[in-house]
Amino acid sequence: MTVVPSEIIRKVRMIEIRTRRLVNDLFSGEYHSIFKGRGMEFDEVREYQIGDDVRQIDWNVTARTGTPFIKKFTEERELSVVFLIDASGSQHFGSGQRLKSELAAELTALLSLAAIKNNDKVGMIIFTDKIEKFVPPNKGRKHVLRLIREVLYFKPEEKQTNISNALEYFLNVIKRRSVVFLISDFYASDFERELLLAGRKHDLVAIRLTDPREMEIPPCGLVYMEDAETGKPLWLDTNDAEFRRQFSENRREELRQIERMFKQNNVDFIDLDTSGSYIEPLIKFFKMREKRIH
Repeated sequence: MTVVPSEIIRKVRMIEIRTRRLVNDLFSGEYHSIFKGRGMEFDEVREYQIGDDVRQIDWNVTARTGTPFIKKFTEERELSVVFLIDASGSQHFGSGQRLKSELAAELTALLSLAAIKNNDKVGMIIFTDKIEKFVPPNKGRKHVLRLIREVLYFKPEEKQTNISNALEYFLNVIKRRSVVFLISDFYASDFERELLLAGRKHDLVAIRLTDPREMEIPPCGLVYMEDAETGKPLWLDTNDAEFRRQFSENRREELRQIERMFKQNNVDFIDLDTSGSYIEPLIKFFKMREKRIH
């Protein structure tokens, strides 16, 4: 059944209301403290006072007036925050209350609202194995609502995943240092080089979305399945205990390899499950990062 616009609007508003409350209650202070602006910008000059840093003396003004003056700086807070969102076939899976794509939409809403509360710009790149959509960074509530709507209801042309292509495109279109949230289940390979380049130039945070049924298969007989991205048909004997054990071990090893790659390339990493709350993992990440910075 096609979702009518009123239902789309209602769902977007519900996500906005829920995440706005979280931003106001929990996240705005943490966001402000761990994501910094471009640096310090010149504000004004004022007369030197005892205790001021002599390195800040403006020698031109001091020579002209005959009185020592210092330069006063303020933190330049404005950032660009960019979401790289995986829209491949595997994102439209969920065994519980939400799909991975719906979890991605809630995360986008939460972090976007935190960003605009701090007067930052927010942009988005939706990708599969090609770039599906680019929304340049901008400000304002209407802009954020558009991003949420796109993540929830955008219909990609392709189903497979190419993270290296998405990162390469991002590096080409976003020149100014930005905070980047790469949201995916990371069912992809050969993107370590682009991950390293993006992490060197930008503040990159990888958010991996998983679902319990991707980790453990319950015993329910002979099951027909299709790969969400390739369409390849599969018959699985889920009553086979050894098959279930091997499946789970293979998945865990894949996840461990991804985590090792993030750590080796100094990329911050958050692991989120569709069946659980994302609040605690995000708070834990914010506190860990704040401690590391300060």
